[in-house]
Amino acid sequence: MDFLPLYFQLQEKPCVIIGGGAVALRKATLLHKSGAIIYIVAHEVLPELQQLAESSGGRVRIGDYSAADIEGRFLIIAATDDATLNQQVSEDAHQRQVPVNVVDSPELCSVILPAIIDRSPLVIAVSSGGKSPVLARMLRSKIESLIPAAYGRLANLVGGFRDKVKLSYTTVDERKNFWEDVLDGPIAEMVFAGKESTAKEMLAQRLDEEPVEMIKGEVYLVGSGPGDPDLLTFKALRLMQKADVVLYDRLVADQIMELTRRDAEKIYVGKQRSDHAVPQDDINQMLVTLAKQGKRVLRLKGGDPFIFGRGGEEIEELASHNIPFQVVPGITAASGCSTYSGIPLTHRDYAQSVRFITGHLKDGTANLPWDELVHTKQTLVFYMGLVGLPIICQKLIEHGRDTQTPIALIQQGTTEQQRVLVSNLQDMPEKAVKEQVRAPTLLIVGEVVNLREKLAWFEH
Repeated sequence: MDFLPLYFQLQEKPCVIIGGGAVALRKATLLHKSGAIIYIVAHEVLPELQQLAESSGGRVRIGDYSAADIEGRFLIIAATDDATLNQQVSEDAHQRQVPVNVVDSPELCSVILPAIIDRSPLVIAVSSGGKSPVLARMLRSKIESLIPAAYGRLANLVGGFRDKVKLSYTTVDERKNFWEDVLDGPIAEMVFAGKESTAKEMLAQRLDEEPVEMIKGEVYLVGSGPGDPDLLTFKALRLMQKADVVLYDRLVADQIMELTRRDAEKIYVGKQRSDHAVPQDDINQMLVTLAKQGKRVLRLKGGDPFIFGRGGEEIEELASHNIPFQVVPGITAASGCSTYSGIPLTHRDYAQSVRFITGHLKDGTANLPWDELVHTKQTLVFYMGLVGLPIICQKLIEHGRDTQTPIALIQQGTTEQQRVLVSNLQDMPEKAVKEQVRAPTLLIVGEVVNLREKLAWFEH
């Protein structure tokens, strides 16, 4: 992050704006809403700006700027069209370690004024770090359409009951689960419908009637897809934000982990060839133990949890202990990587079926039904096939597949680091070594690979 988002308490704090035009007026309006005392320094000042400053308890000084104007101030804003003056204001503020914002000059700023969605006391800020204020404003508009003004009233309702809830629910997890249920249920709907008094009665009644006990935990088995965070489902995102604990695999992208709750405990349980950070049986037991502690546990997997993800084993263990769980499918690597590579898995002219196969070799052998895998009108997709690539190509050729059969090797599919190598069964093993391919990878075998040249769209 270039800037750390912070919320300043500006009530009764002296703030100064250098500049008296329309831009200064916009900034002063924000400060006025925050309860700041506004001081203006400029040669010419709009009447509305002067009125705003005086009504806040501040004043306007007509004249040249001097460093004395920022002494003892809490926040400085330079809003002039004079680049030299803005530079001087920035330097003076930095020397005094006073926060300064220079309009349209992020390199001179120590603070940025974001685009704001005001649902007081709920306030949401969006910033591009000064790189693209227009983009920040566009995102603000999108967010505003999703968050009704009633959310501010909901926040006020919640605030009035916090102390009572603390007395009724003694642990952080109990309180969090209680509030999440309230904020996503009929009480919140009453507020949205304008029936705040009814919502208040419902909330008070619930606290009086509901026994004080730990809400039972739950497990969310979520597929995170092949890497691109934009491919997550809405349900996946919602559950990712609810979980208290996250158990995540090696193939879960960092950008996707950033979408989980900031305060959630993160536990790495990834696996790679000859290196299992946590054995599968231990993972199963961790899910059970954490859920019995009342935790909401997110089991986050790359791709889809039911396609070579051992998700079935995990929920089987949960079911045996009567642990409630939800399963959210993800876009499996075969679908995501093939699509982002411009290789359709089926095509009327080339392939009428597709098979997903694990390419992970045990003891250096590949015990697969090779006779079934050599039909020319089907597409083969090998997961985890990089190490076994030479054996896979050799066995397909031995059982009758033509040496010139097209094959694609996709590394880090759907991400900005995606690489696609195209060759044939005979030459691909040598090409993969030469190109120094690294996991994670996916292999696609079949005539559909020839369509990539025409259909590739995700190129950089």
